[in-house]
Amino acid sequence: MRLHAFLLAVFALAFTAPLQAADPPVTFERDVQPILTRYGCNAGACHGKARGQNGFQLSLLAYDNDFDFNAITTEARGRRIFPANAAFSLLLRKASGQVPHGGGKKLPEGSLEYQTLEKWIAAGTPRTPADAPKLEKITLSPDSKLMTFNATQQLSVTAHYSDGTKRDVTHLAQFSSSEAVYAAVDVSGKVKAGPIPGEATIMARFAEKFAVCSVLIPLPSPVDANVYAKLPRNNFIDDLVWAKLQKLNLTPSEVAGDATFHRRAYLDVIGRLPTPDETRTFLADKDAKKREKLIDALIDRPEYADFWANKWTDLLRPNAYHVGIKATYNLDQWLRRSFRENKSYDQFVRELIASKGSTFTNGAVVMYRDRRDPAELTTLVSQLFLGVRLDCAKCHHHPFEVYSQDDFYSFAAFFGRIGRKGQGISAPISGGEEVVYLGTGTGGRRNGGVVKHPLTGKEMTPTPLLGKSLDIDPDTDPRDILAQWVTAPENPYFAKVIVNRVWADLMGRGFVDPVDDLRATNPPSNPELLDALAKDFRKNKCDMKALIRSICLSHAYGLSTTPNDRNQADLRNYSRHYRQRLRAEVLLDMVSDITGVPEKFDAMPLGSRAMEVWTARSGSVFLDSFGRPDPNQDPPCERTSDTTVVQALHLMNSPNLYKKVTSDDGRCATLAKSTKTNAELIDEFYLLAYSRNPTDTERAAALKRFDKKGATRRSVTEDLMWALINTPEFVFND
Repeated sequence: MRLHAFLLAVFALAFTAPLQAADPPVTFERDVQPILTRYGCNAGACHGKARGQNGFQLSLLAYDNDFDFNAITTEARGRRIFPANAAFSLLLRKASGQVPHGGGKKLPEGSLEYQTLEKWIAAGTPRTPADAPKLEKITLSPDSKLMTFNATQQLSVTAHYSDGTKRDVTHLAQFSSSEAVYAAVDVSGKVKAGPIPGEATIMARFAEKFAVCSVLIPLPSPVDANVYAKLPRNNFIDDLVWAKLQKLNLTPSEVAGDATFHRRAYLDVIGRLPTPDETRTFLADKDAKKREKLIDALIDRPEYADFWANKWTDLLRPNAYHVGIKATYNLDQWLRRSFRENKSYDQFVRELIASKGSTFTNGAVVMYRDRRDPAELTTLVSQLFLGVRLDCAKCHHHPFEVYSQDDFYSFAAFFGRIGRKGQGISAPISGGEEVVYLGTGTGGRRNGGVVKHPLTGKEMTPTPLLGKSLDIDPDTDPRDILAQWVTAPENPYFAKVIVNRVWADLMGRGFVDPVDDLRATNPPSNPELLDALAKDFRKNKCDMKALIRSICLSHAYGLSTTPNDRNQADLRNYSRHYRQRLRAEVLLDMVSDITGVPEKFDAMPLGSRAMEVWTARSGSVFLDSFGRPDPNQDPPCERTSDTTVVQALHLMNSPNLYKKVTSDDGRCATLAKSTKTNAELIDEFYLLAYSRNPTDTERAAALKRFDKKGATRRSVTEDLMWALINTPEFVFND
């Protein structure tokens, strides 16, 4: 009876107790793929690389679920999984280190991830149902954090699904820091602040979604607000620079002296040194607005166009042996003419993107002779004019952005109907003319798409990034529509990327670095200032000279490079000016100007400057040593400002440089024979090389060289010039 009563009680309880929601079944897309990504199984260094690893290949970062499912469950006769005894599956035995595994022990037996995989295999490796809730976004908590030196903060990641459910996926997320020196993050999502002030962005990635947390680490001791209130403000730039410094408790360096500013402005705006007479005139000028007058004069000088066009040749100049000598020359001349005319930047970009006609008459169209594949043009246009690097999305979903393969090839469809006639590419020497025009689509139909998705084979419709597909008239060139969209005032990227590029040229580092990689996971160091500059650029009708003038006349631009005790670790917030090694062409022209001996270039008239050379095929050991892009390298090329042993050795030992310094027709010989006193000669050299007068100590040390036994006036003059050229003060823009 008692047993009977017990069974009745259990029976009653089973029907009266509330039902508990069962855990959702383990499925491939929802549960397995995040584990493989979290532990690097599908990373480029492991099974996600082009040919996989040890016969096992996965799609990079899980961008192809079907491919990965088949690779795990059916390849190698299904030997990687064993549903009858899940723990005996090779997938688990390898990952847990029970059998040799080149990737090491990833999932210890008994770990949550190991158990998840075991359940999935035991359940028969189910796929995620098509009607299952979709992952809509992930959030990172906290999404911003003010931290002190060496403090820690644990982050948590929450996945949000279309049915309103949430899930803690911190243990499955991947973390990275934009600036680990300021704030590093470990694999579990714990942030560790460094011992110096700054900021970093922590990125969390789960499946194809990502979220960011902004971390700010100010100096621990606050600064009186009156210090920032009293700082000079020449324009809106200073307001926003000082506001950012105040958040970090940083204080700006002193203003640079007139001599430093004078040299800096010449090198930044026109890419050449001032003459000694120009320096003397500027230093003697007592006008309070002389810096403003200097900038206005420089942007109107003819050297301005050659200098800024030279920057764009890195980004667009093709290999002359690939597209032809005349075509390369025409593109170079089109660039220089655009800057001489001070063509508005939006018009400059529209003319490039929508260019048509002959490569012998329209230099802009050479871009389409060089880049012939829509995919190539997609990466070029998006990177240069939008600051969006779409390369990754060509093969898989972008790991740090929202762009997919569909976005990439829909954008590439804008270039699908480019027609070409004439002599094509016949490397190594392609000399013929080619005409670019609106071509026909598939099967000769003008409205047919010719760009197909590499996986589905679907013909793609021209679509702006994150926009809607466009129904373009058959007689309209899609590139005309694209050019208008790229340069449209509502496009959030267009003005920002060029402002960031110019700011980096003038200030030593962009708000975003690299300058053409604008994305949520690579945020600007001062977003408010970047937005303000972009808005001002639009207000000034995309006038490049107006942009340069605004930056150069800010008080922040005129700061000294010498740090103080509160900004010595700052490399991103412009509390001081950042030194830059000068461009190869600028340095070579400086050497020629100082020595008084011009350089000789192939395919250029005598007396030409390095800044005027139209092809990188013109040989120069000096230019190559100091970072001129390889003509075989694929543009766009961002030059690095790194110094190398090769550069130092070249300045010390170059036979060509020796000939310039010791030439009988050079400056050293002329000055040695002049009536100038030794002290006056020394002053002249310092003005030539450094655009300043020597200090008393420097002058006294140099004068002693003339008194050395066996020294001649000319030999000392040559030694002095050689020594000045081989100094950081000469090679760097201060």
